[in-house]
Amino acid sequence: MDKRTVLAVVLSLAILMGYQFYVAKTQPPRTTEIVNQEAVTETAKGDESPAEIKTGDVPLYQKSLEKKGENKGEGNDISIETPLYSATFSTRGAALKSFTLKNYRQDIKKDSALIELIHVREGMDYPLTVSFPGSSIDIPTDVVYEADRETVDITMSEGKESLVFSWSYPGEIEIVKTYTFQPEKYTFDLEVQVRNLSDHALRENALLTWTRYIDPEEKTDRYSHEGPVSYVKDDFITEKVKKLDEKKFFGPDVSWGGFESKYFLAAMIPEQPSLTGLVISKDARELVSTSLEGPKLVIPSNQSGVFRYILYLGPKDYDLLKAENVGLENSINFGSWIKWLSIPLLTVLKFIYQYVHNYGIAIIILTTLVKIIFWPLGNMSYKSMKEMQKLQPQMAKLREKYPDDKAKLQQETMALYKVHKVNPMGGCLPMLIQIPVFFGLYRALLYSIELRHSEFFFWIQDLSAKDPYYITPIIMGATMFLQQKMSPTPGGNEMQAKMMMWMPVVFTFLFLNFPSGLVIYWLFNNILSIGQQYYINKRT
Repeated sequence: MDKRTVLAVVLSLAILMGYQFYVAKTQPPRTTEIVNQEAVTETAKGDESPAEIKTGDVPLYQKSLEKKGENKGEGNDISIETPLYSATFSTRGAALKSFTLKNYRQDIKKDSALIELIHVREGMDYPLTVSFPGSSIDIPTDVVYEADRETVDITMSEGKESLVFSWSYPGEIEIVKTYTFQPEKYTFDLEVQVRNLSDHALRENALLTWTRYIDPEEKTDRYSHEGPVSYVKDDFITEKVKKLDEKKFFGPDVSWGGFESKYFLAAMIPEQPSLTGLVISKDARELVSTSLEGPKLVIPSNQSGVFRYILYLGPKDYDLLKAENVGLENSINFGSWIKWLSIPLLTVLKFIYQYVHNYGIAIIILTTLVKIIFWPLGNMSYKSMKEMQKLQPQMAKLREKYPDDKAKLQQETMALYKVHKVNPMGGCLPMLIQIPVFFGLYRALLYSIELRHSEFFFWIQDLSAKDPYYITPIIMGATMFLQQKMSPTPGGNEMQAKMMMWMPVVFTFLFLNFPSGLVIYWLFNNILSIGQQYYINKRT
């Protein structure tokens, strides 16, 4: 029993160190045509078919570029200031050029650079460009729009503010992109309006794209994923950039799509998920794109079609993501089977933090609360181990009496347990009880942004990172060794006892690179367990 317990624990922790990959079946997105109802009525009056599309011999967007050369260029920058972030939009593509988070830095140094969610590379389209592939008029992503203002500042405001970009080809089409910002929110709205200025119907299909350069040589945290993510048909999908060899299609029923790092998320949320597809691709320049493909609109003459989105660019804060009610919280890697425990543990930690203002102390308090909850069961387990130790002489006699009859030996052994009312599995319960809590807290500490750059004291300045001097793992191993020395010899077998004594060594090496917050949890759990075992030993 004890050998299997040791093996199970070691294998479980080893598996926990690896990545979890989810492979989603891909399928081409379903495209759906929507005819504007008001436009249909208007068309009926004029006795004109809305499906009649006239594009001419030369694509209209080529004519526009030949006629309006000023529509090509670098464009001008428009600055956005809110209490939470600073952003820069470019009139080239009416897209996002920079987005820095004011409350988060690259590392624990107070003078380090702020987190930047945009990584621009020369020649690439900026994130949030809109194209119209397969439409009557395909507008290039790099045309220069006109902006209705040069800056938006809502740092001291309580109301919404909008930034409007427009581009048109006279007599044919006009594109209007309206961004609406709110103070104290990481989300903002995007409305893309396509106005048909011609005397014939147009067919338009918007593709909203987030583009990111990924350096193939850059080393990343082995516990994190950096790349495209999406939530399709209630399934969270990640794509590993190095394995992204061909264009992939998902949908319909795309709740959102975007790009993630370990602690931050850029997500595009469509207004009509059931009519939205997702396209993920990578080109030879290592530019990775995630695009939302909206429904196809048939836009009659003098009418407009509208595509609406919500954009979330910010931290992976569970409460903020959950509030959007589209499954953004699934981007936090709590684990599919243990998040039912990780989320409550994180909630309790945050509650305690409100009073102690130190997550390290909050972890110690949480450890104590967990120990108190399981104290009665732990007492029963330790007592069971002591009772098992008392039975060792009688069990030794049984082994001598039935050396070659294992069935009879097992039968007599179980009868002995029954007479003395001893549960042979009782001694394993403390370890088995702690494993789910360990897994849950492991996920909570490793992936919750609340623990990022959260200091404890002295040399531990980041509870989500490993102990830089390995002090706490070594002390944890020592307390585990002391706990093993205090425990009754498992099964009275010296070989098993020696195996159990190796467990502190194994755990110490496993914990060397674990988050220091998790090591603190296990360390103080050991200290409390030693106290409980001392108390039981004195009583018995």
